[in-house]
Amino acid sequence: MPSPLGAALTLRNGGRTPGRPRRRPDAVLGDMAYDSKAVRHELRRRRILPVISRKGSANIRGLGKLRYVVEQTFALLHQFKRLAVRWERRLELHDAFVSLGCSLICWRRLKKTRS
Repeated sequence: MPSPLGAALTLRNGGRTPGRPRRRPDAVLGDMAYDSKAVRHELRRRRILPVISRKGSANIRGLGKLRYVVEQTFALLHQFKRLAVRWERRLELHDAFVSLGCSLICWRRLKKTRS
């Protein structure tokens, strides 16, 4: 049974190493919403280490630092109303607006460091 989490896992090479781009990450970080035997089994079947907090237990130490980067990125992108609620039906348009939003965020940060 393929899960939507496992189906969405793709990586891009980014020009760091020659050869075919990697299609499988080393590990997947997730919160308690992804804590199920089916998700863990699917990730292990694909030889991916699941780093997922278990329901009813304390949080994984250090996972908050990694999640902060993701949450901060979402917060920065949601300042653009078009990205806060996805209006576009076509994925290409949404990806283009995400790229444009990331470019504007980087440009604003670089502009602050120069002045």
